[in-house]
Amino acid sequence: MTQKAVLQLLEERGVTLGQIAHIVYMLQQPYNDRLTMEECEESVLAVLAKREVQFTLYTGITLDVLAERKQLPQPLQAILEQDESLYGVDETLALGIVHVYGMIGLTSFGYLDKEKTGVIRELNNNRSQIHVFLDDLVAGLAAAASARIAHQNKNAKEYGI
Repeated sequence: MTQKAVLQLLEERGVTLGQIAHIVYMLQQPYNDRLTMEECEESVLAVLAKREVQFTLYTGITLDVLAERKQLPQPLQAILEQDESLYGVDETLALGIVHVYGMIGLTSFGYLDKEKTGVIRELNNNRSQIHVFLDDLVAGLAAAASARIAHQNKNAKEYGI
């Protein structure tokens, strides 16, 4: 699995780099008035360069696809078809991406999971495909890329540490 392969897999499921970068921009722009969309795209790509992130995305997307094809054992098939609210494994998998960049990523993920911003809302509301994992994985990816930018913000106040 490579970064390019994961980007292609995301696009096949209706998610573009630009859509994820837009969420990152929305999260970080209030704290960094010099932030550009290009920097947000670069941050998403940097997170996607990590092999554990690639594997996490591949695993979750594959489970969504298998559920669409009705190839999962019961009761897992029914749980994913219904997007059971108490399932929680989708969020747990996405947290693996989030934790790469610490608490800022975690709080951003919680916000995105609740608000369902941008493409995350589109995935969550799409009834023609199963996106139990993908909506949370995109939120995790955007939250991690956002946290990465926050950690690198050159305009952040220094405390002499």
